[in-house]
Amino acid sequence: MPCRPPAWMLLAATFTLLLRPAAGEDQPGPARAVEWFNGAKGWLNTAEPLTRETLKGQVVLIDFWTYCCINCMHVIPDLKYLEEKFKDQPFVVIGVHSGKFDQEKDTANIRAAVLRYGLSHPVAVDSDFAIWKRFGVHSWPTLAVIDAHGRLLGLVPGEGHRKGLEDLIAKLLAEAKADGSLAAGPLRFAPEHDDQAAASPLLFPGKVLADGPGHRLFIADTGHHRVLVADPDGAVQAIIGSGKPGLADGPPSTAQFDEPQGMALSADGATLFVCDCLNHALRAVALSTGTVRTLCGTGEQGQDRHYSGPGAKAQLNSPWDVVRCADALFIAMAGCHQIWRYDLASGEIAVFAGTGRESATDGDLAHSAFAQPSGLATDGTRLFVADSEASSIRAVDITPAGRVATLAGSGDLFGFGQANASGREARFQHPLGIALVGSGGGAYLAVADTYNQVLRRLDPLTGAVTSLTGTGTSKPGSADAIGFFEPAGLSAVGDRLYVADTNHHRIVALELPGLVAHVLSIRLPAGQGQDQH
Repeated sequence: MPCRPPAWMLLAATFTLLLRPAAGEDQPGPARAVEWFNGAKGWLNTAEPLTRETLKGQVVLIDFWTYCCINCMHVIPDLKYLEEKFKDQPFVVIGVHSGKFDQEKDTANIRAAVLRYGLSHPVAVDSDFAIWKRFGVHSWPTLAVIDAHGRLLGLVPGEGHRKGLEDLIAKLLAEAKADGSLAAGPLRFAPEHDDQAAASPLLFPGKVLADGPGHRLFIADTGHHRVLVADPDGAVQAIIGSGKPGLADGPPSTAQFDEPQGMALSADGATLFVCDCLNHALRAVALSTGTVRTLCGTGEQGQDRHYSGPGAKAQLNSPWDVVRCADALFIAMAGCHQIWRYDLASGEIAVFAGTGRESATDGDLAHSAFAQPSGLATDGTRLFVADSEASSIRAVDITPAGRVATLAGSGDLFGFGQANASGREARFQHPLGIALVGSGGGAYLAVADTYNQVLRRLDPLTGAVTSLTGTGTSKPGSADAIGFFEPAGLSAVGDRLYVADTNHHRIVALELPGLVAHVLSIRLPAGQGQDQH
């Protein structure tokens, strides 16, 4: 076995760029140092902007991120781990949010993401990329480490650096303590609060699933790490999951999820399948008892983009949505930009479509590519995919010799907007949800055009896109023009379309004949009020 240097040395060796002034700034000299966070449009989780002087004596880890990005989401557990590891020492994580999409440049929207992801560290709003440019960042996510003397060691892009960062931070803290440059203690901040969430029994619900024959509505209460089983009008009949994040099988009161997302039902309606996103797992709920078991996933994020084998041994990568077609489950594996197939009879799981490269490439299954697929629907012969980072809707044939095609949207990672047109001329902005409405020749696809904050209508035969409903702002709106706030999940049954209006912490029911919307009153069972805010 080859000799390897310590993990912190391996990480330090990847640092390649040095701090530079933004365009128009003077070069730093002995009498003047560049102020790191000049150009910030605002700050979250702190009462005052942070400066070099504020951070003197602190070891600083800066996370350059954008809240749509799955790779940025993968870094968050590492940041929380490091914050807990060094919580009593002069170490601080600072987020710099440099948004990709237009929706991600507004401070109120970034604040919602900070709350959704449970971030407690300060976040600078870098919507003009001023800080990004000053540090010479080129991609999301990128991490920068600054020592207690205020010296930038360099940048490391991508995810998966927890161990190297842990070793490096420990080394820098020890060195600073030895040379007397370390501050006396850690800084304390004032995290954001969400008064609207406190008034709702839901917390950032990500997906919803309507069951017509069973007269049930399943809600992924994502921020509360649980699944609710309700009637079609919102009366909750069962709560699946303890509400505390974790990976645990068993009865509903002690089973644990970690930010559940998409759901699907077995053919007989007896089993609910759940994408347990942050656990990188596929779970099954026996609805007669509420008992949860794990079908696929070990709790660790997988990196194998060619896996084929037993589900029990598979490592998944941020499964975001799931749909059943006959005897198989198709899974939108957002973390590795692929569609996987789970065989319900054999328990085997395998890559079905996509190379794993983040792109929007059409063609045969093996050579196609997706960009963070986050929503699924099916008509029995094709999968319809909300391919969020490419702001497009894709179609996938459900046959081994099938092909992938772009139905509507640019097929470009930066080709987003809002335009009603056909095929490649249509524009979406990071759509996360999709549902098939109706059947036969009159069927259409409803699309949760998440970052445009509206619902769109897509003809699956022609690729023509038109508006469905929504004001396009996060303001509440009226019954006939309701305001959504980053809607992420859709499910249709009969003449009703259910919407997971994620950042409003609510479920909206849309009566399709007249496009009349109303907010469901989610009523928990007596004695099971919400105490997890």
